[in-house]
Amino acid sequence: MLFNRYEQEQLLFNMNFKEACSTAGKAAYRGELVLVEGEVGDAQGRRKPPHAVLRQATALADGDKLELLSGSLDDVLNIHELLGKYQADLKPDAILMLFVVNIPNPLVVTLEGYRCYLIPLQDGMAWNEMCDLLGLEKADFKGQSAADKVLTAYAAFADFKPKYPSTDLAGALATRNDAKRESRGPV
Repeated sequence: MLFNRYEQEQLLFNMNFKEACSTAGKAAYRGELVLVEGEVGDAQGRRKPPHAVLRQATALADGDKLELLSGSLDDVLNIHELLGKYQADLKPDAILMLFVVNIPNPLVVTLEGYRCYLIPLQDGMAWNEMCDLLGLEKADFKGQSAADKVLTAYAAFADFKPKYPSTDLAGALATRNDAKRESRGPV
């Protein structure tokens, strides 16, 4: 399973779950995916926390290829690290939906031949936002395992036809602003 390899390579961080779907050959993951590893911290090779991650990641693998990758980026510039680390594992028709803190408007960008939806999100949960955009409700997931919920979300992309403006990566980077992730915690 692809996610087992990622785990061995220490690319999974703050894992919620990694499990097989009820459909043979498919597996799902939710957690964070490392984009830029931390330095080696000790003689056993354990690493310090990563410098950059795809937060709140949702991924669906079919065998050893990713067919869905979604999550939140703190900076649109991190797209370079994302592609550098995971592009070789993407299926040719993979779906990418990235929630980005520092862009003002939704965009559709073609990245290395992949259609990628870039959605501004400074506050909120990437999974919840993705489900809202896909028109999914709690009833759509009733009785499903965590992995099968990801499979249901992936199937909903068949009807997803947003009217976002299209641009290239340079156009998306040009919209970059100074927005920061809103964080909440104890006061």
